[in-house]
Amino acid sequence: MKKYILQSIRLTAVLLVLLCVIYPLIVAFAGGFSKGKGGGEKITKNGQVVGYALLGQSFTKAQYFWGRPSAVGYNAAGSAGSNKGPSNADYLKEVSNRADSLLKYHPYLKRTDIPADMVTASGSGLDPNISIEGASIQVKRVAAFRHLDEAAVADLVKTHIQGPLLGLFGPSSVNVLELNLALDELKAK
Repeated sequence: MKKYILQSIRLTAVLLVLLCVIYPLIVAFAGGFSKGKGGGEKITKNGQVVGYALLGQSFTKAQYFWGRPSAVGYNAAGSAGSNKGPSNADYLKEVSNRADSLLKYHPYLKRTDIPADMVTASGSGLDPNISIEGASIQVKRVAAFRHLDEAAVADLVKTHIQGPLLGLFGPSSVNVLELNLALDELKAK
């Protein structure tokens, strides 16, 4: 019995040092090497911070690309999903309403053409990216509202496609804030 108590005390001491000292030091040290120095990668325009690369924002004007819906109203302090499953009637109604709203502004689409990420919130409610398909279905609307050539807007989307993490993990996507900022620059030219 005494043997097990001593082993438990040693293991506890090792884990305390590892998890309460070494791990926090590694995290603090690594934060200094990240793009935002641990405070988030800020995106600026004309010297003003307009958002963060890894936090989604609400875009509702027709002349902008829209991002994924948010279950938390894009509130970073309350990051969370809705926790409603596909058999929940309220959730299905919410997704259906989002699809109806999308179809209102994209009458050239069929309900089956809508990518899932355009009507469902991400697990965090703060996803800054949309799928390439999600951006592509909006090209016609954005070009029409801005009186731009559709091909120019489609090319802009192509130049803002981000590949999978390390070329392996996850799908290719488009950062909505960066795309919309580039869209404003395109109009300025």
